[in-house]
Amino acid sequence: MSITLPSGTRSETFKAVHKYTEPTRRPIEPVGPLFLAHASRTLRGHTWSEFEKLEAEKNVTVVQENGDDDIGDEDQDEDLLAHDPREWKSADLYAVLGLSKLRYRANEDQIRRAHRKQVLKHHPDKKSASGGLEQDGFFKIIQKAFEIMLDSNKRQQYDSVDTNADVLPPPAKSKYDFFEAFGPVFESEARFSKKQPVPLLGDASATKEQVDEFYNFWGKFDSWKTFEFKDDDVPDDTANRDHKRYIERKNIAARKKFKQEDNKRVIDLVERAHLEDPRIKAFKDEAKKEKERKKWEREAGSRQAAEAAAAKKAAEEEAAKKAAEDAAASKQNSKKAKEAAKAAKKKNKRAVRGSVKDVDFFGDAAQSAGIEEDVDYLLEKFSDVQLGEVAAKVTGADAATVKQAFVDVAAELGVSSSLKYFK
Repeated sequence: MSITLPSGTRSETFKAVHKYTEPTRRPIEPVGPLFLAHASRTLRGHTWSEFEKLEAEKNVTVVQENGDDDIGDEDQDEDLLAHDPREWKSADLYAVLGLSKLRYRANEDQIRRAHRKQVLKHHPDKKSASGGLEQDGFFKIIQKAFEIMLDSNKRQQYDSVDTNADVLPPPAKSKYDFFEAFGPVFESEARFSKKQPVPLLGDASATKEQVDEFYNFWGKFDSWKTFEFKDDDVPDDTANRDHKRYIERKNIAARKKFKQEDNKRVIDLVERAHLEDPRIKAFKDEAKKEKERKKWEREAGSRQAAEAAAAKKAAEEEAAKKAAEDAAASKQNSKKAKEAAKAAKKKNKRAVRGSVKDVDFFGDAAQSAGIEEDVDYLLEKFSDVQLGEVAAKVTGADAATVKQAFVDVAAELGVSSSLKYFK
């Protein structure tokens, strides 16, 4: 067998030394994490990004689970280990289980795991086997704490009086950042609210509406805290029923007192926070400035209104003065006009009366008395306009024109039948 190599090589012809062996078919099985990842993506139809996301979530879950490995590993101090089991109520039950850091945030699984560790660590048999005294006092407290924590009602009663979980406000008249100091205090108190969610304190950037909502909520804070955990134990012996009733009444009175004291504590906390809240002071300063601005605007408006009123009054006085002058002038002119009209009316009447005389009573002197009566009658009926028109027609006119003018005006007035001559 020979192989021809490309031109330019040392030897363009290559010769094999031996013959090629026959091919052998062998089975191959894919293995390893990379193949498993490929198979997982193929079977589930995942892309690379989806597969990486799922793997990352698995890793986070593993980290979180490993983070709880130290649950219950806290070491109790000597005083707690030597605590009298008969006084178990005064013991820190969360510290007993090694949950002093989690406290009310611990879930049931964490409580069970912590209890398991405490049992293995403090069981009387184990202590006696290791050469210790056979004391089961602390073990009894462990069992009591476990019983309390798994009963939701009893745990709530214990959480109500667990002051170790409280965050205290800063000392009065000390220097501190308001939001850093009081924010955790209200977050701690919020766990006791019947109404959820509880508005948070926020920061300096909160609006007035948000701040008002916060203080309105806490001003009417409704706590689910109960204080049965502090009750004196009622004896199981029913022989002395009066004593049993006395203990029950005493417990009820004590709970009421504790509740009142706790309510007052919350009220005092809210009042102090409201008093020291820098946002409240800023809102008050802003409201004060706004009030002063509005006052200035009102006063400016009042001054402007006063100036406008004064200007209006001066204008009205000037207008009244002018109106009075115009009225006086008009009255004077009216008087002159009336006098002129009166003079013109007299002149027109003289012209009308004289017109019949000027034409010698139309050549009928024997009827002069009747003619003058008709003229006087018509003069009483004439309006000033008609009088002027008739006077203009008859002045200097001939007898026929004068007579016709009287006849026409009599017909116009509709009094022809009442006349003697001008019918």
